[in-house]
Amino acid sequence: MDDREGSFVAVRRISQGLERGSVYNSSSPEGVPGSAAWLGRGLSCVCAQRRDSDAHSTFDLTPAQEECLQSLQNRIDVAYDSTIPLHQEALRNLWKLAFPEEELHGLISEQWKEMGWQGKDPSTDFRGGGFISLENLLYFARNFQKSFQDLLRKQVGERSVWEYPFAVAGINITFMLIQMLDLEAVKPRTIVGATFLKFLSENESAFDILYCIAFKLMDQQWLSMRASYMEFNTVMKSTRRQLERELMVEDIAHLEDLPSYALLSQ
Repeated sequence: MDDREGSFVAVRRISQGLERGSVYNSSSPEGVPGSAAWLGRGLSCVCAQRRDSDAHSTFDLTPAQEECLQSLQNRIDVAYDSTIPLHQEALRNLWKLAFPEEELHGLISEQWKEMGWQGKDPSTDFRGGGFISLENLLYFARNFQKSFQDLLRKQVGERSVWEYPFAVAGINITFMLIQMLDLEAVKPRTIVGATFLKFLSENESAFDILYCIAFKLMDQQWLSMRASYMEFNTVMKSTRRQLERELMVEDIAHLEDLPSYALLSQ
């Protein structure tokens, strides 16, 4: 996939806040070659490219790891449903954590664009990431509040004139991690996936923690590359490669030992 392919609603950064930009479309709006999903109208996700050497490889799991993987897969399988009160409440809670000083007028409101959703109804953006992508954002907001706010409000570093939309980028990160870790397979087919399951068996929040690390790392890569909206896929690929390298380090016993974990602030 060409690094410049894809479309999303760019967010123009101005001194008084975030202003919605225009929709930038690829020449093929139905999807991107090599992409397993098109997330709403938006950011095309960097998808897994399994090597031939991985195609016939699987890693045996302990009973505990199998149970943890099944539990996480059950979370992944839950689609966001705007008619379910639990899902509605989760979305309201996300708003409260993101903008505690501003009252939300409704689950369908122009206000959601301030968070980086592509329209006034966030439910339309969840199609690629499911309910777990909302859970990831909630975990980030609750456990690493400073980093969450820094990224939401683009408060760190020299920012691009046209920034990535925060919420939709978050959904893409969830989707990228599911692919990178091969979480929809019965057994992991990559060393990275097998390594992650060791962390998951020790901490049921491992996926959420890795999500927070990935989001902060992505923003760091964005800044270091001086990226703008057309380079989002390139930044995501770079983020994925860095995460894979860190997960492969032999003396990493816990996710908190990953070098990029130090980027997070509570």
